[in-house]
Amino acid sequence: MKKILAVVILALYAACTLAGDFDDGYAAYDKQNYGVALAKFKLAAAHGNADAQYFLGIMYSSGEGVAENNAEAVRWYKLAAEKGNPFAQFNLGLKYEGGQGVAQDNAAAVRWYKLAAAQGIVHAQYNLAVMYYNGKGVAQNYVEALRWNKLAAAQGDANAQYFLAAMYERGQGVVQDQVEAAAWYKLAAAQGDAGAQTSLGLIYYHGKGVAQNYVEALRWYKLAAAQGDAHAQYNLAAMYFEGQGVTNNYLEAAHWYKLAAAQGDAGAQHNLGAMYYEGKGVLQDNIRAHMWWNLASVEGDAFSVKNRNMVASKMTPQQIAEAQKLARECQARNFKNCD
Repeated sequence: MKKILAVVILALYAACTLAGDFDDGYAAYDKQNYGVALAKFKLAAAHGNADAQYFLGIMYSSGEGVAENNAEAVRWYKLAAEKGNPFAQFNLGLKYEGGQGVAQDNAAAVRWYKLAAAQGIVHAQYNLAVMYYNGKGVAQNYVEALRWNKLAAAQGDANAQYFLAAMYERGQGVVQDQVEAAAWYKLAAAQGDAGAQTSLGLIYYHGKGVAQNYVEALRWYKLAAAQGDAHAQYNLAAMYFEGQGVTNNYLEAAHWYKLAAAQGDAGAQHNLGAMYYEGKGVLQDNIRAHMWWNLASVEGDAFSVKNRNMVASKMTPQQIAEAQKLARECQARNFKNCD
């Protein structure tokens, strides 16, 4: 009995020391005193503390207090993950999926995501849904993708809510349900997800799962467009051009078409060319019209090819050469500062 008691006492003493090292390490880490944190975490990790091993993985992965070393990060993540640390399991899944510090292996990524997802790690649930959806490291399975998306979405993850909405809208892994799609888009959009805001704008514009409402469509497009979403910028421009949900305003239409065109949106480039040709919202300018239609033509827009050739028939050779020069320069700048 005394021997057992001695072992228990020694075990308790070791546990206290171990907890102290980790707590000291965490306190130092929180204060960005990475040298002390590294030393304390190593002491605790050497005694098998999974949390310390996890934090060592973080420090080696991000180069905090030590040279960045993904292979070393993977080593520590594995030790913690094998002890059931869900955050280490998730990060290890990321390393396998990205091939960082370890050979790229989607099947291994799925295995670790599953373990973390089963413990409620929301990003693991979402990543697992993406893997099932795309058939990466696992057979493609929309039903499984939907299941994991639902779990992550229920935890409030905006990416999962947007993804889930899209699956309901398309009827992937579930019976198509526009009302359910709209409900999930709303939740993601309310969190500022630009893709969800654009999709919600489309839903209100077409009246899919909600009553058609141009004013609501415009409101969601504006929010997404302000975040730089090219599709929202294009749709917002079209609504200002047509006067849908707002008073017709060619100046605003041109403004938003320009922003979308600068992101390489061929539809916006085509419509901007038309506005220059007609002098709506901008000064009439055949050279600019030719330039934008030429750029959209390169992106494969058939109407732009026809319109470019049409306006070229009304231009001098010098004007055509100038338009072509502007188009080349604009393309070289990746469509930035072209107008």
